[in-house]
Amino acid sequence: MPTDHIPSRQDLVDHLLRTRIAGDVATSRENNLDHYRELAAGNRYYWLGLDLGTRWTDEDAVLELMAQRCGVVADRDHRAGQDTIDPQLTVDALDRMAVVLRKAAAGRQRVLVATGHPGGLLGVHQATVAALRQAGCEIVAIPEGLPADDGRVLQISGVAMVLRNAALVHTHSPEPMTAILDALEGSGRPLPHLVVADHGWAGCAAQRGIDAVGYADCNDPALFVGEAEGTLAVTVPLDDHVPPHHYEPMTAYLLNAAGLAPVR
Repeated sequence: MPTDHIPSRQDLVDHLLRTRIAGDVATSRENNLDHYRELAAGNRYYWLGLDLGTRWTDEDAVLELMAQRCGVVADRDHRAGQDTIDPQLTVDALDRMAVVLRKAAAGRQRVLVATGHPGGLLGVHQATVAALRQAGCEIVAIPEGLPADDGRVLQISGVAMVLRNAALVHTHSPEPMTAILDALEGSGRPLPHLVVADHGWAGCAAQRGIDAVGYADCNDPALFVGEAEGTLAVTVPLDDHVPPHHYEPMTAYLLNAAGLAPVR
């Protein structure tokens, strides 16, 4: 599919299935259930910066929510093998995210964009930054040299991420977002109106009371719980680690739905 083409909803659904961004995804059922179990057991690593208290201690309740919001197999007896993401739910969530981005652009809001999955989603976030900046939004510049996750936080094309030993880091940790927000507050700079992110970056911002939207894989239930509870505005279900160019039609659909022109 040409990258300058805006796909229809059905075109995008077909693309998501073909590239396994949704449909029969690479994340196994065993891995999904293990993460749901850890979240229910109170393992903070799997809470992605959210405070879930004692509200989600039933693994079956987590599975039920993930079936509803992500499209994993609902059958409790399905314990191993293939699991799924419903592409219709992915596109529904993209439409909801588009509403948030449209509002941000209309209000020329301050927006902070970040990723814990630079190997997959960096291009999605960079395109979002460019389109929001062109629409008049202020893309929040983070303070330099912030330590986090045994590395430091930096921005590339307006997207915050972690650099460790000259490598961009895949991290679920809320620590980098905590470092950014604490540094902004400590210097008297205003916090963002909106955070567009994934993993603990999105969860931490939402828990701090900032409007946040994010992307999450089917083995990252916390952000879906956060949306269900109203802490996170939108969570888009997808496989977050396919070849980066496969996300380009999805990004084009999102920006078009938000009324944002892609930056060439």
